[in-house]
Amino acid sequence: MKRTIFTHLFILAALIMFGQAKKPILMVVPSDNYCMQHGYSILVNINGENRLLPDYRKALQQDEDLRLVMIKMGSIMAERGFPLKDLEQTLKSIDSQTAETSMLSSKSSGAAIMETPIDILKRTAKADIILDLGIVVKSQGPNNYVTFTLKGLDAYTNKQIAGAAGAGKPSSAATVDLLLEEAVLSHMDNFNAQLMSFFEDMFANGREVTLVLRVWDNADIDMEQDYEVDGLMDMLGFHIENWMADNTVSGRFSTIDATETMMRFEQVRIPVMMEYKGREIAMDTRRFVSNLSRYLSKPPFNIESKIYQRGLGEAWLILGEK
Repeated sequence: MKRTIFTHLFILAALIMFGQAKKPILMVVPSDNYCMQHGYSILVNINGENRLLPDYRKALQQDEDLRLVMIKMGSIMAERGFPLKDLEQTLKSIDSQTAETSMLSSKSSGAAIMETPIDILKRTAKADIILDLGIVVKSQGPNNYVTFTLKGLDAYTNKQIAGAAGAGKPSSAATVDLLLEEAVLSHMDNFNAQLMSFFEDMFANGREVTLVLRVWDNADIDMEQDYEVDGLMDMLGFHIENWMADNTVSGRFSTIDATETMMRFEQVRIPVMMEYKGREIAMDTRRFVSNLSRYLSKPPFNIESKIYQRGLGEAWLILGEK
């Protein structure tokens, strides 16, 4: 009991600190395996390849047990200081919005941006953490019980940051949502502690994001063009890497790919906070990339650029014009 109270107080204190920067948004979604096993899927053509992807809307409309389980999980997390964003309401919001990517097309062929349903969900929901929940209702004689898996996924990087799995005690009378509650309660303190460990690492070492630089096909510049900065003559790509080293937390980033027309940076650790008019406000991927855009707009580069935020944790800077 004392351990549970201490854990809850620790989570509350950490969330208050986190909330001063940016309150984390968590969302529960049914696992891919659950959706596929129950026929809640949609066929999507991605780059010429047909793929089955989970259909969350169909699952929530047709599976009352799932809706009860999602509501119960929201209640369990809220009691521990982690209020959840509702998946069903978010899907309704998506229906009433026009995705900004519908306005983007390739200059050369007119091709549209390809996005999967989960890409659209993440971009629209703006959830920091996706809680991937899988449940199986099993029978033992006249009794039923639930086995579950719960994965906390960083929506910025798709990395797993927390996990739990277990089974509840058999019961002949309890509903599925109550069976789930009985199964997960003994695991939630450890799961929430893993979430807090992730938040603590983020404060100490920065939020991990991805940054991509590209060049418009009508631009007269490329990453191999030479510029002189502070007496150093070097290619544009290396000047950009120097800026990244100066502006990331402890200079932490990885150049995954670099050509004359593109650069891709992953494991980019950006500060959680930034100073604005003498006070600190939350830093996010878009603000971080806009700082690079302003740097490149000044001499000796004088390069215009367009910012496109692709989800919470990835932003593109397209050089040559806005």
